[in-house]
Amino acid sequence: MNSSDHDMKPKAGILARRRTRLMAAVFGLGVAGAVAGNFVVMPSVTPAFAQTQSQAVQSGVAQPGFADIVQKVRPAVVSIKVKTETNASASDDDNDGAPANPFEFFFNGPGGGNMQPGRPRKQFGMALGSGFFISADGYVVTNNHVVDHAKEVDVVTDGGKTYTAKVIGVDPKTDLALLKVQDDAGKFPFVELELQNEPRVGDWVLAVGNPYGLGGTVTAGIVSARGRDLNNSTYNDFLQIDAPVNRGNSGGPTFDLSGRVIGVNTAIYSPSGGSIGIGFAIPAETVSRVVSQLKADGQVTRGYIGVQIQPVTQDIADSIGLKKASGALIADVTKNGPAAKAGLQSGDAITAVNGKEVGDSRELARAIADVKPGETADLTVWRDGKEQSVKVETSKLPGDKQLADARSQQDDDTGGKSSLASLGVELAPAAAVAGAGKAGVVVTDVDPGSPAAESLRPGDVILDIAGKPVSNVREVREILSSAKADSKRTVLLRVKNNDGLHFVALPIGKA
Repeated sequence: MNSSDHDMKPKAGILARRRTRLMAAVFGLGVAGAVAGNFVVMPSVTPAFAQTQSQAVQSGVAQPGFADIVQKVRPAVVSIKVKTETNASASDDDNDGAPANPFEFFFNGPGGGNMQPGRPRKQFGMALGSGFFISADGYVVTNNHVVDHAKEVDVVTDGGKTYTAKVIGVDPKTDLALLKVQDDAGKFPFVELELQNEPRVGDWVLAVGNPYGLGGTVTAGIVSARGRDLNNSTYNDFLQIDAPVNRGNSGGPTFDLSGRVIGVNTAIYSPSGGSIGIGFAIPAETVSRVVSQLKADGQVTRGYIGVQIQPVTQDIADSIGLKKASGALIADVTKNGPAAKAGLQSGDAITAVNGKEVGDSRELARAIADVKPGETADLTVWRDGKEQSVKVETSKLPGDKQLADARSQQDDDTGGKSSLASLGVELAPAAAVAGAGKAGVVVTDVDPGSPAAESLRPGDVILDIAGKPVSNVREVREILSSAKADSKRTVLLRVKNNDGLHFVALPIGKA
């Protein structure tokens, strides 16, 4: 071995270890991407992209960037400072603020998090969020949860000037709010919503906001997906973006490369509460529709026809003769509601509203909500193997309590579809669900974290409980109440599904 060989070998060993560490780091990125929640998150910088950038830097070529767009839109983005007053509990001070739900509506004031049982008291606090001007006269869009329980609201511009703002209206169902700066002499920079060109998966986006109260910041990414459904949000159809967003970004805008707003940042997917590259924005179309009503009336009024609906699966489509699995199946019709008066029935499949096809039950709900109360909706209905038109005059969507009371009363009167909240299941009479037969009750939905989740799944038909046949929800309630009164912790169900007939034990808890 010569001296040069002796000098070279240790260096080679060091280089080999460095390569090993680098490979391990890259491999770690791949694993992290694969296991982050239920989503695949890939590294955003590819070797080819990095090489291109390196070559461009070495050649002195100016790099493309977003500075011109940011300079254009940033003055319209504001911070929202809110003084809040809420009924809190005595144990709130000990809460660490860790999110209980990985789909975190990422705005919590000081001491945020889930409230624990304790002595009710008034709690005052300050909270921060983001928003943006949509008109020169000072109208500002933000999230409803940013200004929820607000006693005072201040808007802070990018230049550092503070204005008092008034809450014009809020819409909890879409998590949007409209504010108005109380300065009639002001002429504010504003941005416009993109309503002509829908964002495509893969399009560049910029998220601008006020994360953690640090001041205005900008992040870049792409549209990762469209049509995301979070927590059964009926009236929203979220965009998924990978531009990093964090708490305090709520209500901030997501821009396309023309400087128009394509969405309002409202939630992230995060097991820890911080950004892992999976954010969600309310689409501009929804924002425009809601904000116009808030500006005019201070509230959002939605159409209502009084039906309970479920998706049309391929099995259901085959059983009723539909060519494709689309539209929504009516599981129940509210007594004396608009649909009942128009002659709609359980088992009808609604495939279009005013000539526009609806893909699923969520699309139907949004389409009906967009029809003003008092106006007529022309529904295309599939019944008895043929298509027909049914005209329904919509009414105003009742409040949540009114809807719950009406459903409860209907359950008592007819044994119709109902939620057994204590067990985490939704049930409907089999006779009201196409393809389910005439005997028993059908499980239409199961809460994944409920006592029933290990025993039942959607589509199961419960034929009898504790040896007693059931045909409606009222009978189910009566049998379960009797079992609880006898201190039973479980009941035996005879269930029919694709696997045939079998028995399952359902936990029902304490009496």
